[in-house]
Amino acid sequence: AAAAEAEVRLLLQEARESIEAARSYRRELQQRLRGLHLAREQIKESATLTRDVLEQHFSDLKGTLKKLLDERLLSLLQEVDVIEQESIKPLDECQKLIEHGVSTADDLLREGESAVDGDVGQQNEKLCNFTKKALHIQLDSLPEVPSLVDVPCLSAQLDDCLLTILKNQIFRHGTVASRPPVQLEEFVEKPGAILVRWCKVDEDFIAQDYRLQYRKSTAGHFEDVYVGSETEFIVLHIDPNVDYQFRVCARGDGRQEWSPWSVPQTGHTTLVPHEWTAGLEGYSLSSRRNIALRNDSQSCGVLYSKAPTYFCGQTLTFRQTVGQPDRRDSLGVCVEQRNGDDSLQRDKAVCISTNGAVFVNGKEMTNQLPAVTSGSTVTFDMEVVQLGPCSNEGGNFKLRVTISSNNREVVFDWVLDQCCGSLYFGCSFSYPGWKVLVF
Repeated sequence: AAAAEAEVRLLLQEARESIEAARSYRRELQQRLRGLHLAREQIKESATLTRDVLEQHFSDLKGTLKKLLDERLLSLLQEVDVIEQESIKPLDECQKLIEHGVSTADDLLREGESAVDGDVGQQNEKLCNFTKKALHIQLDSLPEVPSLVDVPCLSAQLDDCLLTILKNQIFRHGTVASRPPVQLEEFVEKPGAILVRWCKVDEDFIAQDYRLQYRKSTAGHFEDVYVGSETEFIVLHIDPNVDYQFRVCARGDGRQEWSPWSVPQTGHTTLVPHEWTAGLEGYSLSSRRNIALRNDSQSCGVLYSKAPTYFCGQTLTFRQTVGQPDRRDSLGVCVEQRNGDDSLQRDKAVCISTNGAVFVNGKEMTNQLPAVTSGSTVTFDMEVVQLGPCSNEGGNFKLRVTISSNNREVVFDWVLDQCCGSLYFGCSFSYPGWKVLVF
C-alpha cells in the first residue's frame, strides 16, 4: 500500500510538472502569436502608408509636370508671336508703300489718257503738265520686295529624345525599401533623460547625417530632437516612468532627401531627474531646476542638489557657460550637504575647480585637468571598491573616481569612513555669469 501511495504521489508530481510545462508552453506560444500579430500589423500599416506616400508623390509630380509643360508651351507660343509680329511689320510697311505707288500710278494713267484723248486746244497744256508730273514721280524707282529665302519661315523644333529621357528617368524614379537603412539599437536610462543609440543595418548606405525624433507616449506628433553625424544622443527633459516613442532616419552622402524612418520603439527612464536646491541666494534656477545660474548677488556658498540622486555606476554630467573664474570655484560631488562652506574643496567631497585643479577631501591633487570652458562637459564616474567590512556604523570604504574634462581624465581612489549608496552633487562660483546644466 505504501509503495502504491508513493507511486501515486510520484505520478501526481509528474502530472503537475507536465501541466505547468504545458501552461508555460502555451504562454510562450501565445507570446509568439502576439509577436506575429504585431509583425503582420507593422507590415500592413507600413504598406498602407507607403501606398499613400507613393500615390500622393506621383499625383504631385503629375501636377507639377503638367504645370511645367503648360508654362513651356506658353513660352514657345509667345516666342512664335514675337517672331511673327517682328517679321511681318516691315512687310506691312512695304505693302503700304507699294499700294500707295499703285494708287499714284492709277491716277497718273487716268491723267495721261485724258491728256492724250483731250481737246486739241487744251492738249498741249495737259500733255506738258502730265509729262512734268510723270518725271516728278520717278516711274523708274520701284520699292524692293524681299525674296522668300530672306524672310523668316517659322517651324517647331521638337526633340523626340525628351520622351526617352523622361521615360528612363521615370522608370528609375523612386524605390520601395523593405527595411530602413538605420535602426534604433539601445536605450540607456539616465536621470530625467534617455541615452538613445542607433546603427546602420544597410552596409551599402553611406550616412552623412542622422535625424532623431521623439514623442511622449503615442499621442501627438514626432518632434526633432537631434540632427547630426553622431550615432547617439542624450534626450533631456524626460519624465520618469513615462513611455516615449523614438524613431531615426538618415541622409545619404551628398543627398538632400532623408531615408525612410526606422521602426518606432519605446523607451523610458525610471530615474528621477537631477535637480538643484531652490531658494539659495546667489543662484537662479530654471523651471525644471536642472540649470543653475550664478546671479549678481554678493552672497556666496555651495549650491547642492535637492537630494542624493547620484548613484555609483552612473555618469554625472555638468555642462556650463563660463564666467570669471576664481580659485575657490568648485564643481563636484559630496557625501552630505553642509551649510556655511563657500566651496566643495573640503572633506567628504571631490571636485574640480574652474581652472582645472582636482580636489579630494580638500587636498589638491598633482594631476590637473584643462580649465573649464564654455559649452564643455565635465563628467564624474564612480565605482565601489570596498577595503573592509561595511556597516551602518561605518568602515573602510573606497570609491574609484574618474573625472573627465575636455578629452582628458584623472582617475583616483576616494577613501571614506562610511558606506555611501548615493551622493549629493554641488557647485560654487564666486562671480556671476556661470550657468550649469546637470544631467
